[in-house]
Amino acid sequence: MTSPSEREVTGRRPDAAGARQWAGLAMLALPTLLLAMDVTVLYLAVPHLAADLRPSGEQLLWITDIYGFMIAGLLVTMGTLGDRIGRRRLLMWGAGAFGVASVAAAYAPSAEALIAARALLGIAGATLMPSTLALISNMFRDARQRGTAIGIWAASLSGGIALGPVVGGALLESFGWGAAFLIAVPVMALLLAVGPLLLPEHRDTTAGRPDLVSVALSLIAMLTIVYGVKLLSHGGDPALSGGVVLAGLAAGVVFWRRQRGLADPVLDVTLFRNRTLIGALLVLLLAPAVTGGTYLFVTRFLQGVEGLSPLTAGLWLVPSSVAMILTSLAAPVLVRRLPERIVVAGSLAVSAAGFLLIALLDQAAGLPLLIAGIVVYVGHGPMMALGTDLVVGSAPPEKAGSAAAISETSTELGLALGVAVLGSVGAAGYRQAVPAAFPTGLPPEATSAARDSIEAAATAVARLPPAQAEAVLAPAREAFTASLNLVAGIGAAATLALAVLALVALRRKPPVAGPAPAETVLDQA
Repeated sequence: MTSPSEREVTGRRPDAAGARQWAGLAMLALPTLLLAMDVTVLYLAVPHLAADLRPSGEQLLWITDIYGFMIAGLLVTMGTLGDRIGRRRLLMWGAGAFGVASVAAAYAPSAEALIAARALLGIAGATLMPSTLALISNMFRDARQRGTAIGIWAASLSGGIALGPVVGGALLESFGWGAAFLIAVPVMALLLAVGPLLLPEHRDTTAGRPDLVSVALSLIAMLTIVYGVKLLSHGGDPALSGGVVLAGLAAGVVFWRRQRGLADPVLDVTLFRNRTLIGALLVLLLAPAVTGGTYLFVTRFLQGVEGLSPLTAGLWLVPSSVAMILTSLAAPVLVRRLPERIVVAGSLAVSAAGFLLIALLDQAAGLPLLIAGIVVYVGHGPMMALGTDLVVGSAPPEKAGSAAAISETSTELGLALGVAVLGSVGAAGYRQAVPAAFPTGLPPEATSAARDSIEAAATAVARLPPAQAEAVLAPAREAFTASLNLVAGIGAAATLALAVLALVALRRKPPVAGPAPAETVLDQA
């Protein structure tokens, strides 16, 4: 006599997740939201940082983007480490380190100290990101439930990016800029307290040792290339800047060749033979890059040109944040009726239209056109939600973990590159648009500051008579608006090209499965 199945007895599928797994998902969504928020939370704090720490223009860019670069450079390495020592254990270690680094950033006494603290935050964040997605894959064995869980995870990631400036603006209204970092402390404390009760432990017994030389090469390549771009954008010697970029590219080539010869590479380069995977990675790299870079200038425009307080500026950004979250959650529903490539390409086309509106913005148009323009985040949501699934689904099952880490790396690297590269391009455009000579009779220190950045100009004229202050700020505002137009125009062209790429390249093909790796489940939830 055949015994009844678990589904017949309990009324649910044998591999279906229960209440503990869903509660664990909620716990994993919190650090995901926070990590993404930390990429953009400082956007509205830039004027306050400039007034307090007085960083140079180059230091200000490092403060905003070093976090993302450290995460992107270490994600794959930390994913391998988590496979070896246990994903929950790595998550707990990272949560503790992130909390400590957040306190150090909140009370940083100088620009250099804040850059160092942000770098430590990036290292700690790199331990958290791959652990969250890997644990979700372990906890949700049912394919449909796993898709829903990953959709919620992606919405947390997208929502954090969009909510960063909003939360930062609200905190800056009542507290100093350090409060933007201190919000991480209670979240990480909650994760440390409850995580071991809700989250399972998993360890892959076949995972290889991280190659430290490869880790160093990847970071050298990434940071050196960006530093070369920064030098060039800040008027550095073109020969020196070009040499620095070439050195970074050379380190990248050595890194790539080294991966091909290692038994346990940090980056499995064989995954890049799949055209769909490459197309999805390009979308995940470049779409966040142009969006993140433009959003940085939008938040600065709201304060530096429109003169809004941090809280008011944050409230103006709420519609885009809500749109980001809702479209992320709607993406899995849309793909039931339309092919993924159509949904992704359509969302990118919407983003391109939003960028174009911002590119046409002038001071007379004001806030209505700007808020209509940041509809770019409506298009960003489905791309973020579907991108990871496209990458992981294009890889063989035994390489899904590595593919997921590459997907996260592309997104984080894209955000950091957007701030670094478009930030540098916009800064160069601003300096070119600022008039070479201001009206006579103005303090030279004020006019010199105005040529560096609009934040420096606002700080320099704080004690000047109103007429003199306006004589300095008016051309600075016009120049900054022109730099925002430039960055958004680049975003419109790049996003439209990505929409075409999505139509052509994102045709999912079933991956060729290989032998499943041995995995030890130490504490199954």
